[in-house]
Amino acid sequence: MKRKLQAAAVLLVFGLLKLPLEQRVTHDLRTMHLVDEPLHLGVKGNMGQMGLAAAFGGLRGLIATIFQLRAHVEFTRVNWAQVDKYYGFVTELQPRNARYWEEASWHMAYNAASYYLYNQELKPGLRGQLFHDYLQRGIDILDEGLKFLPDNPRLWQKLGDLHWNRTKDFKASGDAYRNSFQHGGLNFTERFAGYAYAQSSDPASWAKGYEILKKLYDEKKATPGLIEFLKMLEQNLHIPSSQRIPDAAPVRISPNPQAGPLR
Repeated sequence: MKRKLQAAAVLLVFGLLKLPLEQRVTHDLRTMHLVDEPLHLGVKGNMGQMGLAAAFGGLRGLIATIFQLRAHVEFTRVNWAQVDKYYGFVTELQPRNARYWEEASWHMAYNAASYYLYNQELKPGLRGQLFHDYLQRGIDILDEGLKFLPDNPRLWQKLGDLHWNRTKDFKASGDAYRNSFQHGGLNFTERFAGYAYAQSSDPASWAKGYEILKKLYDEKKATPGLIEFLKMLEQNLHIPSSQRIPDAAPVRISPNPQAGPLR
């Protein structure tokens, strides 16, 4: 009996000594995104027992895929609330997979929002409200994803696209495109940031747009769209004639410059 108590005491002391080390190692692994954070209680309350058990093991990716497939089934049924719910499970299970955040946002901001906007069976006021609500939901999803993946250029780009195509908040669009480029995004995101800033109503954004587009112009990367926006910014910012680019403004086919993202 005495030996058993001694053995138990040794194990207890060893466990207490090992706990801080394990906590530090776990913290370091989570910092390097090699181990996922624990799930939020809100998700646990909505999952069945099998899904919950798998979520704490190595099957989180598999369960996320199952929920994604279920979301697709609800998409074919045009059940947008269920699509949102299942993608909520997916992103909670795999918060560092940018593709899931992008898909979830796309379904809400484009598919669901457009469905209600063009649904002739609804009253115009309700159509507009539902369009706005689902558009905002798509933006919120990207914002949430960027909390987990603040350095992901693709999510920043998609946020820029949303503000350009949907909200017409060109300052927010420019900020998102600029963040995308600064985090390693494709080269066009820098140019789109300049285009977006040029179309905002904010003089501070005009200055940012001018700085970006003038730099690209000086680097011999000018396009007709870039020249048109740059000429517009020169006028808005009252750039002295001696400092303006010598190019003539391109002939417009449409009333306003159309360079930018298309969905």
